[in-house]
Amino acid sequence: QFGIPVYDSVQQAASKHRIDASVIYVPAPFVQDAAFEAIDAGIKFMVIVTDWVPLHSEIKIKAYAKHKGTRYIGPNTMGMMVPGQTSLGGVLAPGVKPGGIAIVCRSGALSNEIPSRLAEQGVKLSVVIGLGGDPVVGSRMIDVLKLLKEDEQTKGVLLVGEIGGTMEEEAAEYIKTHFNKQVVAFIAGRTAPRGKTMGHAGAMIMSGRGTAESKIKAFQLAGVPVAKTLLEIPSLVKQMT
Repeated sequence: QFGIPVYDSVQQAASKHRIDASVIYVPAPFVQDAAFEAIDAGIKFMVIVTDWVPLHSEIKIKAYAKHKGTRYIGPNTMGMMVPGQTSLGGVLAPGVKPGGIAIVCRSGALSNEIPSRLAEQGVKLSVVIGLGGDPVVGSRMIDVLKLLKEDEQTKGVLLVGEIGGTMEEEAAEYIKTHFNKQVVAFIAGRTAPRGKTMGHAGAMIMSGRGTAESKIKAFQLAGVPVAKTLLEIPSLVKQMT
């Protein structure tokens, strides 16, 4: 009806077209098979939107993708957007224009909310990347920072983190020693109780690790300004433009 070809397999599609990326929406029990199929077809970038993917599947996907040289974001991501060019997944913030600020975000909801708020303030963006909210994701903050360091269009970066894991602390250490562009940050979940999952599997504080306080302190030690609320983000970001 819409002139879009439909194939029985990823391999069949790849034999007919140049495939730059695969966006995976299949139910959680089938994500591993879908990811392996895309990887085996030679696709070098994937967006895994599905949530509730079994942990053992996430581990296997990450290992196989690394072995085959495939990058991906997710599982449990809204996707990514390059303003003025493309959107993969569900990042559909209206009014966003191409510019020099990159957003790297763990939260799905904020992957749309924050770009929309910044667009209202006239901030132009180079890319919006949703990392995904699960414990084992394809790309961590440090992985994306290494790519953004080499991206000529990106002049500054907004990191939107949240409680759980040590991704933000790892990124802060890299920023302190290797990253030469401006960075500001926001940490969601400041008031979350320990041991309770907030929203998705990756957002949990356990044994004193993954707290908002530890992440904020790490960024501050790296010289990264941290917004206390969503309302403070636009003014901090504008200081980078």
